[in-house]
Amino acid sequence: MSSDETRLTPRLRLEPVAPRHADDLLKLYQDPAVAEWYGSWTRPGIEAEVRRMATAWRDDGVHKWMAYDRETGDLIGRGGLSRQRVDGRSRLEVGWVLHRRFWGLGYATEIGRAGLAMAFDELGADEVVAFTEVRNRRSRAVMERLGFAYRKDFDIDGEPYALYVIAAHPSK
Repeated sequence: MSSDETRLTPRLRLEPVAPRHADDLLKLYQDPAVAEWYGSWTRPGIEAEVRRMATAWRDDGVHKWMAYDRETGDLIGRGGLSRQRVDGRSRLEVGWVLHRRFWGLGYATEIGRAGLAMAFDELGADEVVAFTEVRNRRSRAVMERLGFAYRKDFDIDGEPYALYVIAAHPSK
């Protein structure tokens, strides 16, 4: 998949994160509700982050998307599939981050479904993981709606995280 390929879901336009998205990513991470989970970011930090994501798209063909409303163009958030070192090995991971005003409207589930479709239908993955802080009940509920099964808790830098896994569906 090329890093300039845009995907459409029923309500979203998903664009592979590229340097042109730095302003939008910074706005997203400056949302106080998002900063609670992702900390505070500076402009240089965001620019480095979008370069890292764009490089992953170029070199690996997979990473996160910026998510925009298809009708209004409003920035909803970012999310999708990426490769992460999780629980001691490299795995495909799906995740999402939304502006607070879009929480509870099904957008995280929609982004998650797009990431899972890419993993299983295009990349032929056997499984995908998702993880979040143990206390993040909202994201855990999205994982369960998507069909993920809780596996265990694990630590990242001393913080407890919950690991979820979903296996590919058998061929029909």
